[in-house]
This record gives sequence, structure tokens and C-alpha cells, in this order.
Amino acid sequence: MPEIRKDGIVERWVVFSPERLRRPLQYNQHPPEPADEPDPFAEGRENYTPPEVFAVRNPGTAPNGPGWKVRVVPNSFPALRVEGELRKDAVGLYDKMSGVGAHEVVIETPLAGVELEQQPLENIVNVLQAYRARLADLAKDARFRYLFAFKNVGALAGASMRHAHSQIMALPVIPINIREKLDAAREYYAQKDRNLFEDILRAELKSGERLVFQNAGFGAFCPFASRFSFEVTILPRQQRAHFHLCTDHELVLLADILRKVLLAYRVGLERPDYNLILHTAPVRLRKSENWDTLESDFRWHIEIFPRLSGVAGFEFGTGFYINPMFPEDSAKFLREVKTDA
Repeated sequence: MPEIRKDGIVERWVVFSPERLRRPLQYNQHPPEPADEPDPFAEGRENYTPPEVFAVRNPGTAPNGPGWKVRVVPNSFPALRVEGELRKDAVGLYDKMSGVGAHEVVIETPLAGVELEQQPLENIVNVLQAYRARLADLAKDARFRYLFAFKNVGALAGASMRHAHSQIMALPVIPINIREKLDAAREYYAQKDRNLFEDILRAELKSGERLVFQNAGFGAFCPFASRFSFEVTILPRQQRAHFHLCTDHELVLLADILRKVLLAYRVGLERPDYNLILHTAPVRLRKSENWDTLESDFRWHIEIFPRLSGVAGFEFGTGFYINPMFPEDSAKFLREVKTDA
């Protein structure tokens, strides 16, 4: 029987329609693989990329040469450019600003054909440390208001490179979907003197119906109003608004639970294309926004969703989503995948 659920944070509705369900192993319909071309992200091809801005390296190795474990470089085809002055102008009744920002690539391994979840835990920690270091550095730039990291895997998720990588961007504005979360978190905190994300995590841990994995630092669950089948949210138990303030120990625990989720995808769903998004609090707010509870009301988190079905006219026309699988069923499936992790 179809059911319509409302998201627990933002004003978004999801239609659950089990009649549209297909077996999980039938979802994975990959487009043709692109022709083999030289891999600019492989070790030994450092001259194919811009100079690195951060790297985790073996002792004694020189920048922009072999011997690295994780390497961060500016994107060769940036959506926004770090150079230039931030200018804001009016065009009649419209507003515009210069395309200033940052767009970087986190090359997650020197080896081609090795995905993030296939790496040792230490290497995944290195990737997360690269996120933390770059977000902390970009936060110092007064032109930037919002920073985030994301990972596209596979052509259906928008990836143009097969080598394991993720991206970091800095924006001069706060995106509308983040503003919706920020507003909901502030309003909830003002009304109840409690953190919305903490209450959600507590409820999911207590219920267990939608819980996928947990450890001492994090809970991973399929949200009550999941937009996509097998969508997973990872929430930290420790209250932090900004990801770049995480401790080394927290990154180890995050690497552990992230690896488990991605391995469950890989084994149970036959390595689907997916998107991973790390949401963190804005680094700069206007004085008029007067957000004195931000550190207490917002909590950074990760969203992951396999690209098993497309977004079409219904979603664009209504803002609703159609999901053929209830999150309780998705979570049960992922929990039961045997990964030997």
C-alpha cells in the first residue's frame, strides 16, 4: 500500500510505492564504460594535475611526485575559481555575483581500480583527514560562506573519472537546501531547547528499525522519509556543527562506519553508482542573521544514496520524491549483507 511520509528536518514529502519495487540486483544498470585513457590521477602522473595543495605522503617524498597516499589538487575544470574579487551587482530586478569559490579534487589512492571501501581503514582515515585539513584552510577565506565535500561514483552519479576521488567546494553563498536544514534546526532548538539531530539519532538508535550500523561515535540509518532506496544518513553522536573540528579519534570511527556502509552497497547491490555528501555548518554568517545557537542546534552529517532510479518530472514538478522501498526494508537488507568487514 502506498504511503506518504514527511522528512523529519525539512519540508519535504516522499511517496513510498512498493508496487514500483524491483529486486535489488536488477537495479544496477550501468551505462557503457568509457574507453580506456591515461589516468591523470595515478601515481607517477602527478604532472597531469595542477600542483597539490595538500597531501598525505610517505616520509622523504617530495611534493608533486610519487610516494603519496592521498593527494588534493585544484580541479582542472572548476565550477568556480578561487582567483578574483567577490563582486555583487544588480541586473534590473535580478542579482548576480562573480563566480568566486574553490573547487578541489581529493585523489583518494595512488592506485587505479581501487575504490574507497576496498582500502585499509588507515587509508580511509587519510581521506577524511584531507577533508578536514582543506575545509579548515578554506574556512579562513573571508569570501567563502559555505564549504562541503562530495563524492560521485559512476556515470549515473555524475562522475567523469573512474579513479577513486571526491571533491571539495567553497561557495560565496549558503545553498537553499542547507538553509532549510539550518532554519529547521534553529527553530526546533528554540522551541524545545534540544538538538534536532540528536533527537533523530536517539530515536533511530532506540527503534533500530531503520538502523544499519553503529559504533561508539556514529549511527548510520535509512531516514524515515528516504528519497531513494538504500539511502543512508551518518550522524555523529558528538555534537559538532563543523566537520573540520573533528578529532583524530572521531575520524577513525567515521572511517569504520563509512567503510561498512559502502561495503554493504558493494556486496549487496553489486557496486552501484552513488553520491555521498558531507554537510557541515556555514563558516561565515552575516551579522543580520544573528545565529548565536548554531554550534548547539546544527550537527554536521553525511548523506549517501545509490543511484538506482532516476529523478524525473514528478520530482521536478512537485519537490516530492517517489521511493519504491520503505527505509525499514532497505535497512534490514543492508544490515544482513555479509561483507566480512
